[in-house]
Amino acid sequence: MRGLECRRVIWAGTKGFGGQEGDQGWGRGAGSGQHLPQAAPREGSRGKGVQALGWDMIFSPTESPRILKILQKWIPTVSPYFDKEHYCYADHQITIQESLDHFGAIVWPGALALSQYLESNQQEINLKDKKVLEIGAGTGLVSIVASILGAYVTATDLPEVLENLKLNISRNTQNMNIHQPEVRKLVWGEDLNEDFPKSTHHYDFILASDVVYHHTSLDPLLTTMAYLCQPGTVLLWANKFRFSTDFEFVEKLRNILIVTLLAEFPESNIKLFKATVKEN
Repeated sequence: MRGLECRRVIWAGTKGFGGQEGDQGWGRGAGSGQHLPQAAPREGSRGKGVQALGWDMIFSPTESPRILKILQKWIPTVSPYFDKEHYCYADHQITIQESLDHFGAIVWPGALALSQYLESNQQEINLKDKKVLEIGAGTGLVSIVASILGAYVTATDLPEVLENLKLNISRNTQNMNIHQPEVRKLVWGEDLNEDFPKSTHHYDFILASDVVYHHTSLDPLLTTMAYLCQPGTVLLWANKFRFSTDFEFVEKLRNILIVTLLAEFPESNIKLFKATVKEN
């Protein structure tokens, strides 16, 4: 492999700007530019969803999610450029161009968790030659990893994020013998029938990371997830839980889809869910 050596090191924290731990104070999720960040939660608001909704009531105690840590896939480098980060997934070095102009152009912890899970569980989640769409792809890290693992990927986000998204995907996939990803605009809840007609757009997997946080567009996001999930589709969603609204969203999602908690990253407060269409 060219460039830096890929390493696997246990890393208990989550990477924020410049390798800092965590993302407290930022209401933005893992990579989508769908909305502007909100202020940090008020004291006491973190985790209130567990008490308000009752996590045991949302998920049966018979379910046993895997308890994981985020591995250090971020590769420290000596570089004068603050806006580039290097990662290693599936034995490939991935260079991500970040931007402070859009909060969707930053790698957030949910994207790291989902990328790691896809890489580490290829027998359980086989992406080879599968059709995959990522909601709120942001920097494109998850889409790039899915492409390396053999998927036909469509990476989507807001128009203002697409230029950086295309740059990252092109830079990391253009010289590889893989299915070349497609980049498209997708605004939650808008023009779904026109842009993604169900008759011709059936996806095996829908991927999303840190798209749920404290904002006013959770209902359009829910509509988008429900629309894209057809029979046979699997939604994989990783999210750092910051606000009570995050837990409320899970409850709403369970009303329309079958939701399973696949894994938890307790030290990062990230949960990974799998969702499928309910049988009629």
